[in-house]
Amino acid sequence: MKVLFAGGGTAGHINPALAIAGYIKEREPDADILYIGAKGGIEEKLVPNAGFDFKSITISGFQRSLSFKNIKRNIKTVIHIFTSSREARKIIKEFKPDICVGTGGYVSGPVLREAMRMKIPSIIHEQNAFPGITNKMLSKHADKTMLAVADAQKFLDPSAKCILTGNPVRQEILRAKKEESRKTLGLDERPLILSFGGSLGARKINEAVADLLVKTSKTDRFQHIHGYGKWGKWFPDLLKEKGLDLKKHPNIDIREYINNMPQCLAAADLVICRAGAISLSELQAQGKASILIPSPNVAENHQYHNAMALVNRNAAEIIEEKNLSGEELFKKVENLFKNSETIESLAKNARKMAIVDANERIYKIIKEVLANAI
Repeated sequence: MKVLFAGGGTAGHINPALAIAGYIKEREPDADILYIGAKGGIEEKLVPNAGFDFKSITISGFQRSLSFKNIKRNIKTVIHIFTSSREARKIIKEFKPDICVGTGGYVSGPVLREAMRMKIPSIIHEQNAFPGITNKMLSKHADKTMLAVADAQKFLDPSAKCILTGNPVRQEILRAKKEESRKTLGLDERPLILSFGGSLGARKINEAVADLLVKTSKTDRFQHIHGYGKWGKWFPDLLKEKGLDLKKHPNIDIREYINNMPQCLAAADLVICRAGAISLSELQAQGKASILIPSPNVAENHQYHNAMALVNRNAAEIIEEKNLSGEELFKKVENLFKNSETIESLAKNARKMAIVDANERIYKIIKEVLANAI
């Protein structure tokens, strides 16, 4: 079986493709896999590092704010629309895939469009509750449109052949157990709060969490692990400025990056984080109560829609970034822990939303589409 993947721009589009590709190789070691990404995109590093063949095409997205610089960029983008299609067609002709899988991002547009024109079976995977522009367009003609969240279907064309698969979740996340993880981390019986704003960090989250730590340190009622990210190296100094001496509070663990996330997530009683699609799928898989703070700096405000898919099912709380402050975060945390049943209810409802066999579902769809194409 020869499978062509296309997707990029963010890890949220790339990692699901790599997870699916990895699962295919587990099931069919002889499968031939090629990944097409954008020249200069982070996929240029991530894909080869994961052990898959990679080719790039030159493609860019439209800039929405008008300025002379952005107008020039948009002119280049129009040119790339035509040249990228030619590049994609050339690669497809050389590779001769049996099926193409698109996971979103503007790079998947020309690749999947050309594959469809060449009558190659093509399927797409949408990770978010609010579909991206590329997947909205491709869904009208794809053999199957796989959804991580059922809510996404209402935003797609009625002709789209949708099926719920969930997002691929790392096996390490699925296998991690709470008590075992708490023991490994050296935690005691106090509740654990886990907070992070992504690998780069998020200033507003860091500032609010700093205030939360100062307030909760007065009683040390909680244990707390916080990842402040690559751009948040000022965070330890901020805590010092606020009078918090970490040496006196061993229950507070701050790090630039949380490199043992499966254990930390499994051990947590409450998680404070963004509302990226993969993060939410991991929260659901582990059945965790959470306070979600969607990033307002993403396409189509999709993180807000992701968060609301949980909030509307009483599976999470939300604080929009425009309303975020240390005081607001502290109040939300206090209210949640006032009644343990609230935390338990959020966790239980999050777990109900989990789809832990997404890789197997997606693999089956790939095989079904191929069988129907013969």
